[in-house]
Amino acid sequence: MFSSSSLGRSPPSAKHLRLPQLHRPQTQPTYVLRTLPTTSPGLPLSLSVSLSPRRRHFHRHRSLLVKCIDAAQPYDTEFKLATALVESSPTTSYAEDLVPLKIAIIGFGNFGQFLAKTLTRQGHTVLAHSRSDYFHAALRMGVKFFSDPNDLFEEHPEVILLCTSIISTGQFFKSLPFQRLKRNTLFVDVLSVKEFSKNLMLNVLPADFDIICSHPMFGPESAKLGWKDLFFVYEKVRIGSEGSRVSRCESFLDIFAREGCAMVEMSCAEHDQYAAESQFITHTVGRVLKMLNLVSTPINTKGYEKLLDLVENTAWDSFDLYYGLFMYNKNSLAVLKRLNSAMEALKDELFEGLDDVARKRQYESDAKVDSLLDNSWVFKGDHNGLASQRAASESARSQDAVSWKINGSALRLQKSSKSSNLKIAIIGFGNFGQFLAKTLVRQGHTVLAHSRMDYSEVAESMGISFFSDADDLCEEHPEVILLCTSILSLEKVLKSLPVQRLKRSTLFVDVLSVKEFPRGLFLQNLPPYFDILCTHPMFGPESGKNGWHGLTFVYDKVRIGNTESRKSRCDKFIDVFAQEGCKMEEMSCAEHDRHAAGSQFITHTVGRVLEKLKLEPTPINTRGYDTLLNLVENTAGDSFELYYGLFLYNVNAMDQLERLDVAFESLKKQLFQRLHGVIRKQHFKDEVSSDSVQRV
Repeated sequence: MFSSSSLGRSPPSAKHLRLPQLHRPQTQPTYVLRTLPTTSPGLPLSLSVSLSPRRRHFHRHRSLLVKCIDAAQPYDTEFKLATALVESSPTTSYAEDLVPLKIAIIGFGNFGQFLAKTLTRQGHTVLAHSRSDYFHAALRMGVKFFSDPNDLFEEHPEVILLCTSIISTGQFFKSLPFQRLKRNTLFVDVLSVKEFSKNLMLNVLPADFDIICSHPMFGPESAKLGWKDLFFVYEKVRIGSEGSRVSRCESFLDIFAREGCAMVEMSCAEHDQYAAESQFITHTVGRVLKMLNLVSTPINTKGYEKLLDLVENTAWDSFDLYYGLFMYNKNSLAVLKRLNSAMEALKDELFEGLDDVARKRQYESDAKVDSLLDNSWVFKGDHNGLASQRAASESARSQDAVSWKINGSALRLQKSSKSSNLKIAIIGFGNFGQFLAKTLVRQGHTVLAHSRMDYSEVAESMGISFFSDADDLCEEHPEVILLCTSILSLEKVLKSLPVQRLKRSTLFVDVLSVKEFPRGLFLQNLPPYFDILCTHPMFGPESGKNGWHGLTFVYDKVRIGNTESRKSRCDKFIDVFAQEGCKMEEMSCAEHDRHAAGSQFITHTVGRVLEKLKLEPTPINTRGYDTLLNLVENTAGDSFELYYGLFLYNVNAMDQLERLDVAFESLKKQLFQRLHGVIRKQHFKDEVSSDSVQRV
């Protein structure tokens, strides 16, 4: 036997050993802690800890008597192992550090229940009151529900957590029986607008109540995977100086810190300024897009996917919440005006270059284009005619579709010839032409280039032959002419090419964002012995900077000769994108343009409107606002010519612009119908009076 005094060190504390608390023990019990065997020979050590018969009274310190039984090793070695084992237990600090609070949630709707789940899981006592009967919902969560606020307040909760809607907060808050609470109770709100709630509580609550204005910048949808790294903004508006009140304030804030929230302390005025710039704009864009009934398409871009996510995240919030962001944040009206001005400015830019003559010129009669396809043009050296060629092309298209798409991804065609290298001439060697050229060269294709500007040095650095004269390039007899010009200059460039110097079976390919226009242009201007492939890589230097895997490549084999060599050449070019892991989508040009107007044009329009607002990151960015900033970054890199081409040359774009305009006007009408001078004066009057109350 060893007494604690003879060991030369202090015994382990009751906290570390987690000894059960005993109520007036009649005998001196012994608790045994078994340790793991050591590497030294001998029996494992058993520690017994005996409670001294002295000071057995409950809630008093108990002195410990530590005994070492069957000790085959020096005590200190085993004791260190035992202590390490206990202190490394996963059941440490969380429960010990937690200071449980009794929290009353006022407004037990969707958001109130969302917070209650975390509060109860952390071990806090939660009470609830709401005008609607949520008794059964509270019961399932282990929350006590009170239909009468008097009964709830007589339970003396330490924290009153206000989760009512911003529209009803003022009236509901003034009806609460504050006199039944303890005089130092802590009041906390979670509204999305902070100056309003701050002034309301300072005006209504007696001076001996504590106040925290907070804003968890997330909800049931955006935080369904947890609260980690999501913003929690707060201001300690009024906290008593007593240690218990300061500690209670910190314990409440610790609820969110424990869940990994990014804790941001700032004034209510500062919060509202940032929120109007980010949160209100995010919800406005989300609600406008929701009115368009956007749907996923087979050719979604990453930007469009983000807009669909934005709609989904904002659709869960009630209109009252959105209206509150507008009505009760005095900065929101100015932001709405800026958004409206940006929308009008973008429309002016579009319509300045649009007139009936240009539109009529670019959109020739569809019947004329179709007649070119229906005529039996005879290929020189190919007496089967276009009719048989088209039938063979359709048959090959249906068979190839099966080969391209296995498990949702494209595989290389097995029927390609041993030599898969092509000689490809890029016409228009600007930003996008160079972007494609890098991959073509890396795959081993021979690349030639021509452009109005001198890119000879850039081409040389990439191992590409640059031709300033188009005749010289065409005399090299490239197998593929890849047109990477802007949509506005395509017709002029196509007509200026000395196509007579090319082989008569040359394949022409475009990569424009609009497909019916180049299809018609090729069919009208190219001799019938040239092959035509209309494509759209739905990515660019920014969205494809980390590779093309999973990005969409759309194509339509408009006119491909029915000889094996010409079909194989077309497949080899398409295989350039399949090898990079692109999602291969074969569809008609008309179908592409219908989908693109509903997705790509809308995405670019929203991005360009927001670009005019010159949005900046804030210290309290929501995920939705980050989505908008990323959208602006991705669309701003494209030229206005590209965007204008999406509008001018896609017959569906005008309808989409009109729908977007109608949706925005409809949303503004909803806002202003509920906004009138009496309500605004009621909620934003006498700021001097509010400031004087705060100083008291």
